[in-house]
Amino acid sequence: MTTLAIIGAGQGLGLAVARRFAREGLSIALIARDQARVDELAATLVAEGHTAAGFVADVRDRPSLVSALEQAASRLGPIEVLQYSPLPAKEFMRPVLETVADDLVGPVEFSIYGAAAAAHQVIPGMRSLGGGTLLFVNGASAVRPRDGVTGTAVAFAGESAYAELLHGALAPEGIHVGQLIIPLGIGGGDPAHEPEVLADTLWSMHADKGDFRVYAAPLPD
Repeated sequence: MTTLAIIGAGQGLGLAVARRFAREGLSIALIARDQARVDELAATLVAEGHTAAGFVADVRDRPSLVSALEQAASRLGPIEVLQYSPLPAKEFMRPVLETVADDLVGPVEFSIYGAAAAAHQVIPGMRSLGGGTLLFVNGASAVRPRDGVTGTAVAFAGESAYAELLHGALAPEGIHVGQLIIPLGIGGGDPAHEPEVLADTLWSMHADKGDFRVYAAPLPD
């Protein structure tokens, strides 16, 4: 059995994606900062007949992230799919004229350094499997900067560039890299933004290995 590792797992999109991939036969590694939260999510999945376990990591603490991914692969099976979707902190979201250089350190560690550490940890295993998928989940500011969320917009843009470079470099090896842009956040009554719909989209991105960037819905004007 191979594994889907979700970095930034939670009750909304994370649980929906976990269920979608588990139905396809993957084991599920749930990674977040709160052990109780990931254990609760894992228990829910196990009660539904799936294989799952929770692991603790902070994406700004790269050794903890690498360790969590190592533990997940050892306990559940090699990581075939990685989803990088931690929720940015509110303090990353300030107007540009109120954002100084030090304010960008956290967002860059969160969205770029963490993403790179996770990717480099799982790529060798995907090569051994003969393929795999890295999925990056971002909001609209990744492709259309917005003043009120400066730190996240800058860091998401860097994450987007990194992921797109990975896409080009890894495609010849059968490893797909994709980015899902969710313009209006998760849920909120828009059917295209409901967790189960987004989970189906992420499964299709893995199964079909099509374009690098997929939009959950068109960007608002």
